[in-house]
Amino acid sequence: MGKKVKKEVEAPPKDVFDPLNFESKKTGTVVLMLKSDEEEVLAKACEAIYRFADKCEENKLMLLELGAMESLIRLINHEEKMVKRYACMAFGVMAGHADVRRYLRKTDAIPSAIQLLGDEDDVCNEFASLFLSHMSGDFSSKLSIGQSEGVEPLINLLASPDPDVQKNSLQAICNLVQDFQSRTAVRELGGIPSLLESLKSEYAVIQGLGLSTLASVTQDGESRAVVRENEGLELLVDFLGNKDYDDLHVHALSVLSNCLEDTESLDDIRSTGGLERLLSFATEASTSPEVQANTARALSRAAKNVENGKILHEQEAEKTLITMTGSESDIVRIAACQAIATLSNNLAAKDAFGKSEGIPPLINLLSAENPMVREAATLALANLTLTNTNNANEVLTSGGVEQLLSLLQFNKESVVINSAACLVNMAQDITIRNDIFKRGIVASLTEPLKSKSPRVQSKIAQAVSTFMAGAEARSEICQHGGLEPLVQLLKSGDADVRRNASCALLMCCADPPTAAAISKLGGLEILQEINSSEQRCNNFSVAAFEKLLDSNLPAKYSLTGRLASHNIITDGFYDAGQLRPESKFFSLDEISKQEVNQKRPILLVNCKATDVEEEELEGDLDNRPTESQLSMDGTEPGVCSDALNSPAVARSPAPNVKSQDDSSEKGSRVSSKASYTRRKKKDKEALMREEAERIRAEKEAIRLKALQIEQELQKQLASKDGVYHPPVDTVLQSYFDNVTKYILPMPSTREQIVALAQFVVDKMGGEIDRGKMSDFSWELHIAELKYDLKSNIIPIGKIQYGIHYHRALLYKVLADKIGVPCSLVRGEYNRAWNEVTIAASLEKGAARYPPTRYIIDLMHDTGKLIRTDSPEAVQYKSI
Repeated sequence: MGKKVKKEVEAPPKDVFDPLNFESKKTGTVVLMLKSDEEEVLAKACEAIYRFADKCEENKLMLLELGAMESLIRLINHEEKMVKRYACMAFGVMAGHADVRRYLRKTDAIPSAIQLLGDEDDVCNEFASLFLSHMSGDFSSKLSIGQSEGVEPLINLLASPDPDVQKNSLQAICNLVQDFQSRTAVRELGGIPSLLESLKSEYAVIQGLGLSTLASVTQDGESRAVVRENEGLELLVDFLGNKDYDDLHVHALSVLSNCLEDTESLDDIRSTGGLERLLSFATEASTSPEVQANTARALSRAAKNVENGKILHEQEAEKTLITMTGSESDIVRIAACQAIATLSNNLAAKDAFGKSEGIPPLINLLSAENPMVREAATLALANLTLTNTNNANEVLTSGGVEQLLSLLQFNKESVVINSAACLVNMAQDITIRNDIFKRGIVASLTEPLKSKSPRVQSKIAQAVSTFMAGAEARSEICQHGGLEPLVQLLKSGDADVRRNASCALLMCCADPPTAAAISKLGGLEILQEINSSEQRCNNFSVAAFEKLLDSNLPAKYSLTGRLASHNIITDGFYDAGQLRPESKFFSLDEISKQEVNQKRPILLVNCKATDVEEEELEGDLDNRPTESQLSMDGTEPGVCSDALNSPAVARSPAPNVKSQDDSSEKGSRVSSKASYTRRKKKDKEALMREEAERIRAEKEAIRLKALQIEQELQKQLASKDGVYHPPVDTVLQSYFDNVTKYILPMPSTREQIVALAQFVVDKMGGEIDRGKMSDFSWELHIAELKYDLKSNIIPIGKIQYGIHYHRALLYKVLADKIGVPCSLVRGEYNRAWNEVTIAASLEKGAARYPPTRYIIDLMHDTGKLIRTDSPEAVQYKSI
């Protein structure tokens, strides 16, 4: 045998790298391998990165920091199948980290991922759709997906046999349809049938995502129409009837709730018997509380449509909702009450709730421990009693008023608002209103007026205005201190609060005592300020201000410059002069504390002593010295000096003096008698002058002493209670007596007007010729009165020389006393005048004319009636 020869191994080429097998435990090394040109290395590196990233979130962040994403974006479109697959897997998993997504939004990763959708490799579809499901949560990414036309391929993937692909695609679409533009795209691209088909999946997660997506899509009316066309309503009702899907019924009800907004959908579901099944399903004991609550919410949402309300009433949905109010679950009771509140917008349904014993269960819920239940129950009652007297009576007879009154003090503002609204609705019937008033509504409203919530303030103020129709209610709110917080609400920055508070004050002003209390609390000034602003004023604030002025005539005359014929001047009235609309109006007490000044005096009307004056100072008035005690020599004051030196007195013979009848001496004494007579006449004239001066001095002393006593009495009153008591005007009282005695009995109003004008002119210094006002020294007279009284306040009766505004005021006061209707109007430059309305003659055959308004001349041509529209009237009003 021959010797074997060893075969020589062929050496590898010198320019080829020998194969190298190694293990790497460094992440950075594997990331570097992603830049390799070898497909096997790339595939293994991508697979290793996928497994590493899938372990935890920290690994994903580490890979991002090492720069792995840049290479992965490039590799997802690699030609080699395995490289592409593993790169997609790593790419999809990495997108689960927020920082990674933030980085990817700055790249073109989304268009690259969309290109992978529909790939022949289901793994690529799965992870590309996973990537998009992660990215679609951000708005900018949604926009990018839409612009890259990524919605359609995602919809196409819903038909994939791979459940993971379906799940990821549904998740991406579900995120996208949160934006309304994507909803439209899903509908237009035919995605709704595929979404409905997903409800038949055997995987609950796919069903849940399909329902969530439909819940968003069906918010659009056109999409709901597509659901109806594809028999989606029947599918949803069947889905609800399947007990295996209990955990998904809530989501299905959300979709159905959207669909039932359309009358077509509700009518369609009724025609197939689905609505009846839905109502019975809601009351089944086996149904979970959450599903029952969502069913009630679906009915509530449907009932917002008027036509739907009719359909639900025809299906007797009221009975279902009433039954649900007896549930042990609070969420069911709340949802049922809310549905009742909505369905009661239908008048027939509202009546049905009352006739079906639906109100007593709601009243029982008013005492529930859960505040949300009370809120929902009060809302339902408020809606049921709106313009429905039968339901209001049912609440009353079921004992609901007491509970509603107690809830006005509840610490949840919505409960207070709803309770007040229910009571206001019930009060539209006067019998029920009186019954509620007797149960103490006014006292219950006082505390909520102090709430800090504008909504509560507004509704409670509205309730106050509703229940202030009677004098007893207005008196009661004063007793309980409700006026002060009500006045303070006028300062609110909320327009509704100011409006309702003004309305409430308007109702309270019907009684003069209540109006006076409101003015004392500053209501007049606040309303004045509100009305000066065009943005803050309202019709009620204007009316309330005018009503307050009618009960405070001094303020009305000062602020508006006019008193109408129905504004009757009484004791305590004073003319403080013209004030600007924004100026503060001072009370008599405030004015009395001012120092005597050179300004226009305050004219006071007061001829009756107050009760305090009569009771507390009765002893002081009894001890006041009489006029005879004040005279200097005992001569009776007021006796004219002419009477003392009258011819009758001068001619009376002195007692015990004999007459001289000696004829012989008669001639010799003629001349001496003549001279004696002349001397006697001169002496008599001098004596008369002296006597007149003496009596004038006595009268002045008496007047000053009387003023001093009167001032002392006023000081004593002020010192006792600290309040100013206006002096009694006895002269004005004498005026009242005279006009009542002599002018009131006159047969016609015209005669009374003229006679009263003559009376006023006589008491105010007589007629004044035109152009001679400067010779009428009324200013000096007024200054003397202010000095004598030591006050800026002058009783009108003390003025003996007055001009336009003095005479016009006195005329108005006396006219109101005897019932002659006239107005008082203030002009400029101390001008004022009275206007009267005289009807045309009603005699048979006389022409009929409308009543004519006249100005009464109290200055130049006493009693002349001047038509208000004549040039002469303009002249009388002007300077």
